[in-house]
Amino acid sequence: MQRVERRTTIEAPPDEVFAYLADLDRLAEWQSGVTEARRTSDGEMAVGATAHVTRQLMGQRIDAPLTVTAYEPPRHLAVGSEVSGVRADATLDVAPAATGSEVVFAMEIRGSMLTAFMEPMIASAAGGDIEASLERLRSRLEGRSEPA
Repeated sequence: MQRVERRTTIEAPPDEVFAYLADLDRLAEWQSGVTEARRTSDGEMAVGATAHVTRQLMGQRIDAPLTVTAYEPPRHLAVGSEVSGVRADATLDVAPAATGSEVVFAMEIRGSMLTAFMEPMIASAAGGDIEASLERLRSRLEGRSEPA
């Protein structure tokens, strides 16, 4: 298993940040590499809610199902996905900070017996994607123009 974690401070209230993060239809707006996202379950957001995302990762298009595995507004959201024998579990934690909100975005990557050798490569790519995602998130919520 490989774990990647990054954090940032966003000048916006925690409840606003969390609401934006928990809107699965908006993932492509802020999450680097995600080109499409749509919620596939009905009803209120809760553990078990699902979405489908399309992402570009290491030069490949990947279609992936997502399932919400933890939902504790306004502070903790976790989603999980498995594609081609690689399991990714992401957590987003939001906490009050002096100038708004601290956001911690972490991802754990686990390969099967046949794909475990890919974990370091995927984790390396995920680290860059998480950093870019947090910058996009900060720009959107602070009302700045998109980063280059």
